[in-house]
Amino acid sequence: MDLQNSDEINTISIIPKNSSAQFDSGDDDDDVPTLSPYALEALRDFLSSTQPPSQSSGDEEQSQAVALPQEDWRLSQFWYSPATATTVAAEVFSLLSSHFSDADSSSSPSVACIACPTLFAYLKKMYPNMSVQLFEFDKRFQQYGNDFTFYDYNLPEELPQEMKHTYQIVVADPPYLSEECLEKVAQTIAFLAQPRKFFLLLLTGAVQKERAVKLLGLRSCGYRPEHSSKLGNEFRLFTNYDPGERLGGWETEE
Repeated sequence: MDLQNSDEINTISIIPKNSSAQFDSGDDDDDVPTLSPYALEALRDFLSSTQPPSQSSGDEEQSQAVALPQEDWRLSQFWYSPATATTVAAEVFSLLSSHFSDADSSSSPSVACIACPTLFAYLKKMYPNMSVQLFEFDKRFQQYGNDFTFYDYNLPEELPQEMKHTYQIVVADPPYLSEECLEKVAQTIAFLAQPRKFFLLLLTGAVQKERAVKLLGLRSCGYRPEHSSKLGNEFRLFTNYDPGERLGGWETEE
């Protein structure tokens, strides 16, 4: 029974045993009976418990969503869920603001997104002053103008020379779960990243764990990224730095 829409509510059943409903009839027999303040509080608590679950969390995630082109599965495109995109974007910003004084400077690029357009789009929305460059094969993302650089992982170092050894943070999501693809993306990472100090985040399938360790010296985090399309493949996030309590921390080595 929907208590909010019912014409009759059995108030007796919800009154605590140690209290009573005090009715004040007054001098007029036609007066409507009233509950005591204690009984009214009990009634309010009961009605609150019958309310449907709040939709605020779903609405909040919807409000965070960024409009993206339709996924092209021929290009092995699978967009991150809004929760994953915002989590990784917040981590990137945390690294920049904690370790680099010019985190929001537009004078030079700071963040490179290799084949992860979802993250790039969320970074642009959440931190519009952040200097971030997308390296992507899909030319639909040319809408971002100079922040887009065409990238074919088969040609890992065919990129503008002025971008070499420029980026303080590199985030990569190789389009294919093969050793050959990861090897070439690793070449691109080495080309783009500052040689002395840079932070690397790699998002890829769990099957790439040993290769990520071997090629890039990374460790997996406890955080589990997700895709909007709910892929069946287990997805992981690897880093070359200890995230501490963020991202679920580094997982214990087996």
